[in-house]
Amino acid sequence: MTFVPDLSTLLAFFVASIVLAITPGPDMTLFVSRALSDGRAAGFACVAGAMSGITVHTLMVALGLSALVVASPAAFFALKAVGAAYLMWLAIQAIRKGSSLTLPVSGPSGRGAMANWAQGLGVNLLNPKIILFFMTFLPQFVAASDPHITGKLIFLGMFFVVVSTPIVIGIVLGAHGLAGWLKRKPQVMRIVDYVFAAVFSVFALKILLAQSR
Repeated sequence: MTFVPDLSTLLAFFVASIVLAITPGPDMTLFVSRALSDGRAAGFACVAGAMSGITVHTLMVALGLSALVVASPAAFFALKAVGAAYLMWLAIQAIRKGSSLTLPVSGPSGRGAMANWAQGLGVNLLNPKIILFFMTFLPQFVAASDPHITGKLIFLGMFFVVVSTPIVIGIVLGAHGLAGWLKRKPQVMRIVDYVFAAVFSVFALKILLAQSR
């Protein structure tokens, strides 16, 4: 198939994808926080949202739209501002509302699957570092003169989703496994809420400091 890279390229991309999947970031923080507070189904919904975002980023890179955003200082600043504001909102929510683990087991969390999916999508799409990453990462594995470059970029983006999804699912399951213990330790969970709020705030600052060049 013309859109599938050669084996050596695919293996190199596979290793790089694993390393990137286990690297902490806003997405990972959201997955773990939702798994701890609302259970693994909520964590999975956030994962699905983030992977939907990866699909969008892949198509943007393949079609050249991301280059247009990064080339425009105004568009890039707007993206940074919205992304940072969204992460700060998540941080404030963690402090104000706390974790639903402090509620009775039968109590509703107030978050539906679509809401968690949308948050995963939002955190992913509103992070300019991800756009920059895909602009610089994906093209390394294709030749500029390749007549099938668009198809190969899309294939590699989808391959990244296939490789990284089982890894982040494993992380969500691990976080969910802690939920039972944390339900018996509400004070510890409150500390975790503040930790997640701090992490989201740090990522918001890093997004604002991200450079387009």
